[in-house]
Amino acid sequence: MIGGWPQKLPIWRRSLRHLWGLLCVLLASTMLAPLSHAAPKYAAIVINGDTGKVLHSRQADARRYPASLTKIMTLYMVFERLRDGKMTLSTRLKVSRRAAGQPPSKLGLAVGDTITVEQAIKALVTKSANDVAATVAENISGSELAFAKAMTQRARALGMTRTKFRNASGLPNRRQISTARDMATLAIAIQRDFPRYFKYFKTRSFRFRGRVYRNHNSLLGRYKGTTGIKTGYIGASGFNLVASVNRSGRHLIGVVFGGRSGRSRDRQMVRLLDRGFKRLPVVMAGIKPPLPLPRPGPVIAATTSPVGRQATIARVTSSVAADPDVLGLWGIQVGAYSSAGPAAAIIKNARNKLPDLLGHTTMQVEGVERPHGRIFRARLVGLNERGAREACSQLRSQGLPCMPVPAPMKLALSS
Repeated sequence: MIGGWPQKLPIWRRSLRHLWGLLCVLLASTMLAPLSHAAPKYAAIVINGDTGKVLHSRQADARRYPASLTKIMTLYMVFERLRDGKMTLSTRLKVSRRAAGQPPSKLGLAVGDTITVEQAIKALVTKSANDVAATVAENISGSELAFAKAMTQRARALGMTRTKFRNASGLPNRRQISTARDMATLAIAIQRDFPRYFKYFKTRSFRFRGRVYRNHNSLLGRYKGTTGIKTGYIGASGFNLVASVNRSGRHLIGVVFGGRSGRSRDRQMVRLLDRGFKRLPVVMAGIKPPLPLPRPGPVIAATTSPVGRQATIARVTSSVAADPDVLGLWGIQVGAYSSAGPAAAIIKNARNKLPDLLGHTTMQVEGVERPHGRIFRARLVGLNERGAREACSQLRSQGLPCMPVPAPMKLALSS
């Protein structure tokens, strides 16, 4: 006897034993299937919004379905056109038959209806309306597919290397994918690039045609310091959330994919953010930079020469000579724009908001070549690290994006 079985068994009994073994394997795999299909949906990341340092990571580079987190990029494209003057908040968008036929969640727009850009922004932020997302896409690019291609190109330019878009809403498409890290990158970029419009992500409710739509992001008003930004759900993704939180002079970005429910996703996000804040030092309000303060300097713009493409610095608003030592200290970046004019304007706005902290700083508009074209970084330099972080904390509390920039800031002065 071997294992309770005779060494020689009739063929029919050996076949029965073989079939029984296969059946056991099949039953075991079936019982485990729900676990193996649920687990791969989860991914998360928490980063320091000031420095970009990763504080927590779990499957952060694994590809996931973004669902309505897609609308963050849709709004990025809208904000870009507003910033560049190609649209205004009162521009009216016309609804096509295809857009009106999008499945819920939706506003219920009819063919031929119009909606303003500002109404569209609020509908995307609060109701996460798919008919509005399609309407935005078609009015900007002519078709949703063309808009999705533009979204993907912009994602690549922002450093979202593992993201592809196929629609503007996040409705199911097996080729529409992203990662937790890429969504964190997008969350930082949209705050940095569009300080004037990011405030819409704090919208608690939106009234349209007599109905009130409340924001799906339950952290707003419930988790201290939450400034946005977006939830998402489809069956293939689970419950997703990107959150931005400013607290005690510290800024965290959190991303969770694949929650089993909206509540469990929110609880997980709160746990991750709580742990993140415990790892960061508290920045006390009212701290003044201890280093000697340099005198006020000019607005200077870094440009690229057509011949040899060498970086130079050109004075644009002042004849006061720039102090090279100032360029070696810490600074802050308050935006990046496609032209120098808006960059200079946001610099002045930031300095006017904090004259005590930033009145002594040197204003810079730095031109940088990127694969998608040239951008202009808006910076104020001449701070120490503590002063830079405090300035960013106060600016963000007033709705402006801000990122401390560590020394050295290498710029070549023109002769």
